[in-house]
Amino acid sequence: MKDKKLPLRKCVGCRDMKDKRILVRVVLNADGSLFVDETGKAHGRGAYLCKNSADCLQQAYKTKSLEKSLKHHVPQSVYNLLEASINESLIIE
Repeated sequence: MKDKKLPLRKCVGCRDMKDKRILVRVVLNADGSLFVDETGKAHGRGAYLCKNSADCLQQAYKTKSLEKSLKHHVPQSVYNLLEASINESLIIE
């Protein structure tokens, strides 16, 4: 039987292709609202960041690559939410 391919996505911070399950997805939906998608299945334009690397988040903030990927302004509150999510995942692991 054939092995399933793992879905790969590119982190907007470090620009590396990684397994979708180890990335966190930020979604811009049709309403124009931004949120962190825990399931990875929400409708809308998505961008991915490494779930366990604060360096990727800092790089995405510095180069505005998250905004470029979503083609929309990302408020500071979303970055704060992502930072809290990354810090939480670092504590758990």
